[in-house]
Amino acid sequence: MKVTLSVIKADIGSVGGHIRPSQALVNRVEEYVRDNHKELLFDFRVSFTGDDIAILMTHKLGVLNEEVHKLAWDALIAGTKLAREQGLYGAGQDLLKDSFSGNVKGMGPAVAEMEFEERPNEPFIFFAADKTDPGAYNLPLYLGFTDPMYCAGLLLSPKMSKGFKFTIMDVAYTEGDKIIELNAPENAYDIAALLRDNERYVVETIHSRDTGEIAASVSTTRLHNIAGKYTGKDDPVMLVRVQGAFPATGEILSAYSVAPYVAGFMRGSHIGPLMPVKRNSPISYFDGPPIVSATAYCVHEGKLTEPVDAFDHPFWDYIRNIASQKALDIRAQGFSGAAMLPYSELEYGGIVEKLTALDKKFKVRGK
Repeated sequence: MKVTLSVIKADIGSVGGHIRPSQALVNRVEEYVRDNHKELLFDFRVSFTGDDIAILMTHKLGVLNEEVHKLAWDALIAGTKLAREQGLYGAGQDLLKDSFSGNVKGMGPAVAEMEFEERPNEPFIFFAADKTDPGAYNLPLYLGFTDPMYCAGLLLSPKMSKGFKFTIMDVAYTEGDKIIELNAPENAYDIAALLRDNERYVVETIHSRDTGEIAASVSTTRLHNIAGKYTGKDDPVMLVRVQGAFPATGEILSAYSVAPYVAGFMRGSHIGPLMPVKRNSPISYFDGPPIVSATAYCVHEGKLTEPVDAFDHPFWDYIRNIASQKALDIRAQGFSGAAMLPYSELEYGGIVEKLTALDKKFKVRGK
């Protein structure tokens, strides 16, 4: 049968600053979806990563479905009401519009969706990141889908020998969704040339070239550039199908052992390591570090199995220690150089106003 996976995620309120939503807030969102989906959904799960709440849904209505998106939007609105009653920090901060208008893309929440014909067994991983942007997935996706050093299936599995098609968006282009499609392995260097710039070129989807089926979907948008004001990083979500014609679960996870440096951290304005964390983990040091959770499921006839935390294993404790050291190393540099994002990424920050004022005080010596 054909099924759609939809995940919609937003920061609608947090305890003690950017730490985590209250349990009552998580419960309220979950209760709203349960009480109001009226058989619109096959199944759903609610979880949090850092200060963001995510609603994972399965249904048969396709991507960008108005009813499904409105259900999630209304659940987030209901949660925001409770967050305000509790006096939580940043209540409703990711809901940038006052009213729903067809779907939630461009309205603040992160959205990743994919529609496909179910295989006899259909495993997938739901990734959720906080204190970073969609470009944080660039390197793990590149390594997981193009590099046999991380994905042995590219050498060993005939189903993956044709490689994968990457759809990449130029998120700096503000007039519309400007995309390019490139094939691996033959365009691997071109893909790398784009994906090295996490703030400009970001993976939107990946498809199998053997079957044409979708393999990965990222909540890539131009939100940071079209919101009209600085709204923080996009705190992205991602869905990745695994096994069979796609990389194995372990191959997709392997790239996260790098704990790559990504944008985000404190005030969305710094560089920090992407730390793989357990499901439902909070934010802490320097409003970070940037974190990513990975929850594995199987879906069958639209019904989800129980969640399995893919990063809840002793191996990832070791990687978390490495990420902690990398965070301390770059934070020792404070505001200087590579430790902070370039001014183009601080466009709506107070530091730009400060520099504008200081520029007027400069004098050219000898004139």
